[in-house]
Amino acid sequence: MIQNPILKGFNPDPSICRVGDDYYIATSTFEWFPGVQIHHSKDLKNWKVIAHPLNRISQLDMKGVPDSCGVWAPCLSHKNGIFYLVYTNVKSFDGVWKDTPNYVVTTNDILGDWSEPVYLTSAGFDGSFFHDNDGKTWYINMLVDHRKGKFFGGIELQEYDTLEKKLIGEIFYLTSGTNLGFTEGPHLYKRNDYYYLILAEGGTEYGHAETVMRSENISGPYEAHPENPILTARNSPEYELQKAGHASFVETQNSDWYVTFLVSRPLTVQGRCILGRETAIEEIIWKNDWPYLNSGSNLPRLEIPSPNLKEVVFSEIPERENFDSDQLPIDFQTLRIPQSEEWISLTERSGFLRLKGKESLTSTHTQALVARRLQHFKAEITTSVRFEPLKFQHLAGLVLYYNTGHYHYLHITKSGNQKIISIVSCCNYTIIEQKEIIIVTDIEEVFLRATINHDKLQFRFSKDGNHFEKIGEKLDMSILSDDYVRDESERYRPAFTGCLVGLCCQDLATNAVHADFDWFEYKILD
Repeated sequence: MIQNPILKGFNPDPSICRVGDDYYIATSTFEWFPGVQIHHSKDLKNWKVIAHPLNRISQLDMKGVPDSCGVWAPCLSHKNGIFYLVYTNVKSFDGVWKDTPNYVVTTNDILGDWSEPVYLTSAGFDGSFFHDNDGKTWYINMLVDHRKGKFFGGIELQEYDTLEKKLIGEIFYLTSGTNLGFTEGPHLYKRNDYYYLILAEGGTEYGHAETVMRSENISGPYEAHPENPILTARNSPEYELQKAGHASFVETQNSDWYVTFLVSRPLTVQGRCILGRETAIEEIIWKNDWPYLNSGSNLPRLEIPSPNLKEVVFSEIPERENFDSDQLPIDFQTLRIPQSEEWISLTERSGFLRLKGKESLTSTHTQALVARRLQHFKAEITTSVRFEPLKFQHLAGLVLYYNTGHYHYLHITKSGNQKIISIVSCCNYTIIEQKEIIIVTDIEEVFLRATINHDKLQFRFSKDGNHFEKIGEKLDMSILSDDYVRDESERYRPAFTGCLVGLCCQDLATNAVHADFDWFEYKILD
């Protein structure tokens, strides 16, 4: 059986693509660099992250972008030996105006370098390529309409010239969607005599759903599926998999069909989802030339039968990363900016990750922070750090991070003449400092630990690496969720990512002091 979700933790907006016997899923990364995660599988059950294609500023400049902006809803496709990756780099969100430039990059080798970006349009987002049987390539996107607060303006279609590398010809308006509204995430497919337009609707929260329309002509008119939505959990509030939608289809080499889509797993009934939006999979069957879930309902299952494909299992990511390579592991990402010797080094001190203190955790520009996704409800994260702060403006340690206004931070800093361990949290952009501190003035190597148990977080420390003691009160993990950020903030904020756990260093005085991390350990407690 395949257990859902297949991509755990912050991995939303899956775009699936098959090339021969290989399957690839591209997922959104928002403000995390490098952009787009590409996952690989041979059997649709076992997956491994293999690439981050947007790894240069010339492809993805995100310095200063707001929280949960940056890379939205990539689309991965393949034609005549070339991979195409369409993506949006969202620059602004507040107010009626949305700045959403869309680009496409290409490669012959999915593990190799990708091209410089070709600009497409800024008319909307969630761009997607469809390669028709006649050789034409079409670009589909959601239209942003700023007039009278509409925002969701429907779906547009235009041809893309793969030789001239530009959009050409007439722009066709396909549909405003169904009565669920909030129409976005379009993908086009062709089967037999019909073009199928699948849409994410109902909003990306607990009303999320996937709908289908079809037409005999690519430019329409499109008729709605008789039993829309074909995929949703909107009517099953107590179900474990919620927010189901934003889907893409794939046909196997055995002519079977599957759909990948995002889901979330709340801690309580339609509560908070600390793991963010994840990726799940379901079987598709066809009746009267319409797609349906093979489950007999539109509710995604927690497990489905494995397809008739040879199973290929990948090795697990090691619990402990010892920083013995000159490259960060692929499961680590940075905030908005690429790795640079200006702020990070794996070679200046052999066997250590060195972070050179930069701006605060509130900054949307230059932070010295590396992190990986939280993928389990119960986990233990530990690190060893060597840091000699000179003043209170020097901080380094272990961070659990959602965005610039929501995080928990166990760190070493300076208080008077003492080196101390302290805890600071940020909730709704308000800083909360815990009273308890631990003096470690004469300790060169300090061990920091975060123990997560669903909605509870307990920080611990050790002076010898063996005996860990609690520090501070238990903290609320659930503030590190899209639901909390969206529902509890004074105004609506984009909240589309998930909790990441990692290491950081701040020098708020001179941007010069550094911290050395010997290792980082992520242990699953489930």
